[in-house]
Amino acid sequence: MNSSCGDSIGGSIPSPAPPDTVVALLTGTDLSNLHEDEPQPQQPFDDDDYSGEIREYTGAFEGPEKTLEVMFRRINPADDDSSLCSDSSGEFNRVGLRTLSRPDLDRICARARCTILSSVSNRYLDAYVLSESSLFVYPYMVVLKTCGTTTLLRCVAVLIELGRKIGLEIDWLGYNRKNFSFPGDQMFPHGSFHQEMEYLYSHRNLCERLNGNGYTLGPVTSDHWFVFVADHTKRYAEDNDTDRVLNIMMFDIDEAVAKKFYYDQYEARIGPDETEEEATKRISMEQTKSAGIDQLVPGASIDPRAFEPCGYSMNAILFRSYSTMHITPEEGSSYASFETNQKVTNYTPLISNVVRAFRPKRFVMTLMADEGGLVQMGSNPLFEGSTSKSKIAVSFNKTKPGAKSTYKRSNLASIQVEDDVCCMMGNWVLEDGPGSLSAEEAESQRPRGLSVANY
Repeated sequence: MNSSCGDSIGGSIPSPAPPDTVVALLTGTDLSNLHEDEPQPQQPFDDDDYSGEIREYTGAFEGPEKTLEVMFRRINPADDDSSLCSDSSGEFNRVGLRTLSRPDLDRICARARCTILSSVSNRYLDAYVLSESSLFVYPYMVVLKTCGTTTLLRCVAVLIELGRKIGLEIDWLGYNRKNFSFPGDQMFPHGSFHQEMEYLYSHRNLCERLNGNGYTLGPVTSDHWFVFVADHTKRYAEDNDTDRVLNIMMFDIDEAVAKKFYYDQYEARIGPDETEEEATKRISMEQTKSAGIDQLVPGASIDPRAFEPCGYSMNAILFRSYSTMHITPEEGSSYASFETNQKVTNYTPLISNVVRAFRPKRFVMTLMADEGGLVQMGSNPLFEGSTSKSKIAVSFNKTKPGAKSTYKRSNLASIQVEDDVCCMMGNWVLEDGPGSLSAEEAESQRPRGLSVANY
């Protein structure tokens, strides 16, 4: 989320997609049935820590993030936490991956072409706001999200190396992203999903557990979701509280909401004694409260970041869970995302609150969960039933009691991958109706908070 803000998708709402379907199960490197309209893979550059092509901002920004989740296990199963690297010098007693030094983390980020801006921690995890999205570090897991033209998968070799240094090896790896809108802007190894998979396979000499499979969910003629999973062993349930992850990717957000994330909408400095850093922190919090983002994560420790001239990122942590938001508000291509691994049994109130806060014209929603997580959730109404009957009604207008705007699910795809990982993806579009708001009415609305439960 740098100063070149703005999402990759704008314009009109796409036409309804084909009936519910899982488009394809892709294995190996044969992706001949994948039509992403992406260019031929670019030539790789020297694969060192700081190499890579730097591209000028073209006026279009790829808002939807690439996400890499890597879980580790002890190399020696007989070891316990006391035998691993530990650090009790700070406020929290850190073990495993949380003992990696700041230079180690900077090196990981450099491979992805991003930098650490700020952090927040508790006894369970460390959360870092990056120049291009977020990094979350648990004792045995790393979650790294990057947007734009970052080179996320180039982190894998460094993660393998640093893990071994502290007595850990890769246990499970997952990579996912939405299809690119500007694939020609991407850098190696992100020229195509085929190229990304081949790049991951090239690391098998470093870690045999990277031998996984790739999948695509959703219509290849519209928004779809790529998933790669290498899963060969069971997770450490007591350490990795991530048995489900919900992601809401919103496009064409309300103009009045988007305006809140322009830096020049706020007073640059208050008094001669306020430093530039203090002004950034103040404006970051003002944007958070103005958009009602703080009400979406009640009780959590929040680390927001406003960008110049526009853009916003936020990490929030509460016990073992994280929530993260990233916003690019440019007119014609605005985008906002909300992701969380909160263990709530019913996501409908949270989804309604997020959508109410940003009022997008359409959104893509994904859910990745293991079978145990799905059992804990019970009924899953947003990913069940026929497409024609699956709708979300959101009360945008508080001045007109009972007036609601409705989002209709245009398509749904779901699949079980590897041993027990379930992936679900749906596209939702805003229907015209009596709940539509004027700009003045939209500006007066604020989202409601979400109750905290079942973490």
